[in-house]
Amino acid sequence: MSEINTRFRTIDGLSIRYAESTQPRDVEALLFAPWPESLYAYDVTWSKLAEHAHLTAVDLPGFGHSEMRKDLLSPQAMGEFVVRVADEFGLAKPHVVGPDIGTSAVLFAVAGHPERFRSATVGSGGAAVPIHLGEPLRAWVHAQDLAPYRAMGPKDVVTIALDAIQGYELPDEVREDYLAAYVGERFADQIPYVQAYRSQLPVLGEKLGGITTPVQILNGRFDPVVPLANAEYLQERIPGSRLDIVDKGHFIWEEGADDYARLLTEWWEKN
Repeated sequence: MSEINTRFRTIDGLSIRYAESTQPRDVEALLFAPWPESLYAYDVTWSKLAEHAHLTAVDLPGFGHSEMRKDLLSPQAMGEFVVRVADEFGLAKPHVVGPDIGTSAVLFAVAGHPERFRSATVGSGGAAVPIHLGEPLRAWVHAQDLAPYRAMGPKDVVTIALDAIQGYELPDEVREDYLAAYVGERFADQIPYVQAYRSQLPVLGEKLGGITTPVQILNGRFDPVVPLANAEYLQERIPGSRLDIVDKGHFIWEEGADDYARLLTEWWEKN
């Protein structure tokens, strides 16, 4: 049985799904879910992370089980929403964690709001310019026609992604939550977010040198979807950033959960 208990909250007119840990802590952390999963991606690390911080985990609008709005389907717009979420939950200066699609959004957030977050942890997300991605993400980013994705059943899309998880068996409850998040054509409706990488990653690249928030980059050494070059690109350009590599594939928060939790909590303790 998962320790994560989800609820919904209206933020900027949207129904946003979230979960909070039960223990109060002096330190706060705001966690955003990877794609095509949900905030249950933190299920396996939840108890360990909750020993070090009060957790608020959120499905970004349009992803997981949160309501979509088309004007937020780009990293820069989502970065502003990240700040709005922190404000809505009254988080004074939390650590913010944004793997996968959260990487670019969180970096836009800390670039534009340098004093808002105590630290940021990103990684496993597209960042490099020129764009350097593996399949199937590369195909999604460069797709000219979304009709084939609209024709796919939601279980087909999610199963393709989740079958790539190595060495970790998803609990039935978690797998069902992921699948339930992609009813109808929702997956195809999300693709414009990563297609915005083509125009917005160059914009983000120009901002990286001015980031003053402490940044940790966590990435899988053997990530076939978002190659390590993306993490190295960020580490080279964000002043004082730290790169931590987990000897796993893409889904390091599940495949390498012990290392992921340890590296993340050690980072929080130092910042």
